[in-house]
Amino acid sequence: MTLYFAIKYLHVLGAIVILGTGSGIAFFMLMAHRSGDAAFIARTAGTVVIADMLFTLTAVLLQPITGGLLMMLSSTALTELWIWASLGLYAVAGLFWVPVIFMQIEMRDLARSAVAENAKLPPRYFALFRRWFLFGIPGFGSVMAILWLMITKPV
Repeated sequence: MTLYFAIKYLHVLGAIVILGTGSGIAFFMLMAHRSGDAAFIARTAGTVVIADMLFTLTAVLLQPITGGLLMMLSSTALTELWIWASLGLYAVAGLFWVPVIFMQIEMRDLARSAVAENAKLPPRYFALFRRWFLFGIPGFGSVMAILWLMITKPV
């Protein structure tokens, strides 16, 4: 196994983790939200926050490192348009993902408070959920576009 192959494997694995964790988190948060059960939402959001920090953040931090190493090892020029497009989309994904982390934490805390007070979920929770959902569209869409660029490397 070559160094290039090992790094490429880690890079592809990172992309899989980002896409898999992102789609899994979206699915589980949506299902919890649709239940309307504050306790279920609190537990799910608590797990989602941990998963995002453990899996997504790790992969997000490693992707530029492995990508840069792949560029060096393959003599890929930084001037290639698909590289710039990927980096731009990576920034867009980050601009939407970082606030989502804080939204998930707040939704978790609001659901926990509703359970502790035996109350309904507050309007703030529903506003956050709508924003969280809307932020997921360009955030996840950017990651999907990066994957396409990574595979096709259009000229």
